[in-house]
Amino acid sequence: MRPSRLRLAALGASAACLLTLTATLSGPASATGTGGPAAAPAAPDSAAERYDWGTPVAAGTDEFDYGSEDAPARPDDAKWSLPGADGECWDGHAGNGRRCSDNSRVVGGLLRQSGAQNGDSGWMGSKFGQRYGRWEARVRSEATGEDNGRQYHPLLILWPDSDRWPEDGEYDYLENTAPGEDCSEAFIHYPHDPDAAVQQEHAEKCGVDLTQWHNIAVEWTPDHVKGFVDGEEWFSFSGGANDVRDCIQCAPSMHQTIQLDNFFGDSMQSAVYEVDWTRAYSIDGVSEPAEKR
Repeated sequence: MRPSRLRLAALGASAACLLTLTATLSGPASATGTGGPAAAPAAPDSAAERYDWGTPVAAGTDEFDYGSEDAPARPDDAKWSLPGADGECWDGHAGNGRRCSDNSRVVGGLLRQSGAQNGDSGWMGSKFGQRYGRWEARVRSEATGEDNGRQYHPLLILWPDSDRWPEDGEYDYLENTAPGEDCSEAFIHYPHDPDAAVQQEHAEKCGVDLTQWHNIAVEWTPDHVKGFVDGEEWFSFSGGANDVRDCIQCAPSMHQTIQLDNFFGDSMQSAVYEVDWTRAYSIDGVSEPAEKR
């Protein structure tokens, strides 16, 4: 079971921590068929393609090309941990609702996590971990019930293989306070003293309609933690160590989790969180094997 995670307002960035937000730039289309230069091809909307991350690691990758709407499938047990057997649940985030195996199902081409009105929702963790690497997932989310102010939080997380939080950090490279928002957010946690207040950095990129498909990626190296939306870098953090925390990129090995978190209990606004695919990449000469779990 994962330990409960506090969610406090993001601390201001330290002088040793850099945040870079990039905005999409587009120029006027070039004329074609009129003697003008041909338009330049659009840059790939995947960080992996744009920056040539190479071949995904099979153990950390799932294209979700199994199951169907008529016969939903349990996510691949060789690749994913769920909250027990079908029909089983464990406590949700901070004891709110339940994380249930039945609320994560593959329906032929995508993973669908459902957040029910009663507070039951989806969670799954990859069995592939590494220290340093790259991950990318194609996601969308939306509310399916009436807005009552009690929304689920869709997340993509790198969680420490040790399960030690906050000592070993946590990289929430997508975390939104409601499905289908217009801004993508990230909360990147420093590895820090458990007696200290939560030590984290926050990033936000608006103009991103999360009811539509977007490719969300993270790159973690010995030098930085960087985030990407549709192939464009939108944050970069590095350093920041002090007397209660290590540098932000200095966590031990981590693995991907996909979760639709409940922060309120019951009487939730129902929602769905869908993932077209998720892929992990190792960095030659940099990535290190995961700690045993």
